[in-house]
Amino acid sequence: MKEKDRSKFYNSNSEDPLKSIRFYIENNFKILSIERIIYEFNKILLDKNPSKGIFFYYKIGLLKIILPELINIKGIKKIHFFKHKDNFYHTLKVVDNISNYSNNLWLKWAALLHDIGKYLTKKYISNIGWTFYSHELIGAKMIDSIFKRLKLHKKKNIKYIKNIIKYSSRPITLISYLTTDSSIKKLLVNMGNSIEDLIFLCKSDITTKKFLKKKQFKQKLDFFKKKIKKIEEKKNQKKFVFPLSGDNIMNILNINSCKEIGILKKLLKKAIIKGIIPNDFNKASLFIKNLYKK
Repeated sequence: MKEKDRSKFYNSNSEDPLKSIRFYIENNFKILSIERIIYEFNKILLDKNPSKGIFFYYKIGLLKIILPELINIKGIKKIHFFKHKDNFYHTLKVVDNISNYSNNLWLKWAALLHDIGKYLTKKYISNIGWTFYSHELIGAKMIDSIFKRLKLHKKKNIKYIKNIIKYSSRPITLISYLTTDSSIKKLLVNMGNSIEDLIFLCKSDITTKKFLKKKQFKQKLDFFKKKIKKIEEKKNQKKFVFPLSGDNIMNILNINSCKEIGILKKLLKKAIIKGIIPNDFNKASLFIKNLYKK
């Protein structure tokens, strides 16, 4: 989409999401505080289509003042037959995409800033094309100064955003049948409870219009999620605590030690892990009795 066409698109679809901001700009720009700007900007990010409001900020020149890092990644450069995508418009699409998965404000901030490191890492390599090596690490390091400038000081939110950006490309690199469980475990440790949000960002980052390529990316991410699930299941099995000991089972069934005790324990464990029965002494006792009768 050309610059002119994009402008028409956003202007025709925008319903003045920042009426109050526009009023201040038209009447007295100087009294507009950074806190007020960011307050309204956060409301835009929480919209179902944040790109409209962000583009509005861009058109009135406000985005260049508060987030010049986004303006820096705007534009396409071509050398010979090699060119890279416009990362600014790509970012707008990513923020819209992620709104389909989550309305977490800080995840949307991470989506908005996930490619800002590309400005500093952009490099043309002959016969290869444009590269942006380690842009995630550079982008994550830029977050502290950006949030200080915007007066968004909560350390918890900053840490979360930095982590999401830092590992934003990691799931893609780990999508392989040869990837070891230890590599994925390391990512799970680093991400903690944010692993699902990271996968949301990865899915949202797929903005290609090529159907087959998009399908392949999504299939790979689904495969990655299955690998995570298997690892977590193994982890839960290791942590499993039996509600009944071997002695308990012998007392319940009034039998002596025998190989059936081991078989019953395996079946009990399987039933609890699959959620067929709760991990409870009384429920487990009843389950064992019924199994033994069969």
